[in-house]
Amino acid sequence: MSSRAAVSEFVIEPFEPAYRRLQQTGELRRRVEAALQELEDCCVCPRNCHVNRLANQTKVCGTGRYARVTSAFAHHGEEDCLRGTRGSGTIFFAQCNLRCVFCQNWDISQTPSGRELGAAAIAQIMLTLQDAGCHNINFVTPEHVVPQVIEAVSEAADHGLHLPIVYNTSAYDSLKSLQLLDGIVDIYMPDFKFWESETARRLAKAPDYPDRAREAIREMHRQVGPLRFAPDGTARRGLLIRHLVMPGLGHETQAILRWLATELSQDTFVNIMAQYHPSFQVGQRDGRGEIKYQQINRRPTRDEVLQAFQAARDAGLWRFDWEP
Repeated sequence: MSSRAAVSEFVIEPFEPAYRRLQQTGELRRRVEAALQELEDCCVCPRNCHVNRLANQTKVCGTGRYARVTSAFAHHGEEDCLRGTRGSGTIFFAQCNLRCVFCQNWDISQTPSGRELGAAAIAQIMLTLQDAGCHNINFVTPEHVVPQVIEAVSEAADHGLHLPIVYNTSAYDSLKSLQLLDGIVDIYMPDFKFWESETARRLAKAPDYPDRAREAIREMHRQVGPLRFAPDGTARRGLLIRHLVMPGLGHETQAILRWLATELSQDTFVNIMAQYHPSFQVGQRDGRGEIKYQQINRRPTRDEVLQAFQAARDAGLWRFDWEP
């Protein structure tokens, strides 16, 4: 934290999850109905597939009426402010709507792994994580299953869920889905991966990713504002941005960090991550024997990581989870 702002400005006490208010007024149940209608002609994410997922039709994400859950546990590897001392209650969904060629979780994100679960089963997982002492419920890769998430939160709230909801996303989200989540999600944690459309096309098969991510992150910030904490330092409400430093893409990192500082706020909490390594399709050989995605077939150098942190400081950002 910087001395330029008192820590107390970013502390919430007392705290009640946003969805509890919607549950008490009946609005949460109405959101469930509206969200499920979106599955009938699916534009839940920017892929805009227009299939009837209520009838189990599938397209890009391969997910029909029910979400596929691959794992759920108390995660001690998330950001300090999420994991706290007892872990973040993560629920991982299968079949991401992006096609990142470097995905380190490709066996989950690109395959129909896990089990199809209805709202009651996902709600029970949430309550079990709460009983285990987790600090929050953390939905990972939820962009394509927003209706199912809302349905499960409503079910869990009816049975006593009272933890903050973390929406842990690639930022390839539709505005309509985010608007349905307004007042349900307490903490948005989007990645901001790429700045340039051609990079997004080549590495994630989604040339509109930069535009959609900027729209989505603006909406998230409008809903929850800067990240704020409980007195014990665990996150309670707000926006936490993740950015993965990738080799040879420092100019895009600089553009993203400048945008966060100027278009959102210099108080934006940013986790600049240095753990990229070649994975999935990166480093494989094509039919001609040439290495695929040669530009990113290495780890970022220490200088590249340090330059990313300096770019954040130069932009006026000052709230970081850790430094190299």
